[in-house]
Amino acid sequence: MKLIIGLGNPEKKYQNTRHNLGSSIIKKYIETNYHNSLTIKKSLVAEIFETGQGTNKIIFAIPTEYMNNSGISVQKLAQFFKIDSNDIYVFHDDLDLEVGDYRIQFDRGPAGHNGIKSIIEQLGTQQFNRIRIGIGKDINIPVENYVLLPFSKEEVDIINSITPKIFEAISKI
Repeated sequence: MKLIIGLGNPEKKYQNTRHNLGSSIIKKYIETNYHNSLTIKKSLVAEIFETGQGTNKIIFAIPTEYMNNSGISVQKLAQFFKIDSNDIYVFHDDLDLEVGDYRIQFDRGPAGHNGIKSIIEQLGTQQFNRIRIGIGKDINIPVENYVLLPFSKEEVDIINSITPKIFEAISKI
């Protein structure tokens, strides 16, 4: 069984921001590949979509808490579905990568990402998979403001061009 998480902030005003790239990718993947959407599960503090059965089951989830509290949902989901941290895949935005770059990594620290920091704190381990998706950075804008900005038209085009590769990575999970 696998748990695939897309990080973001819950309010509609954050929907198209850089910080919501992880949740946007997961939502788009579910819509494209399953012609479905996520369902809110208040007890798990998440929107979820389940597919497959038994050991082949995959739970897609987007925490309904704000980014900095993402770990609450991830911990509840892992505990409820009895998923080992090695089988958790977290898709999130990353300032250290240029728009259009992404990295798949395991057992890494938060590198300043508060959503990842929250997950590590709640799970008590950093031994989970991270799919870091680049949002670039602007040294003239404070990080807390930059991550809440929308992408430019050119950046959206770049993200749309790498989305099939990210979808392929999800399918391999």
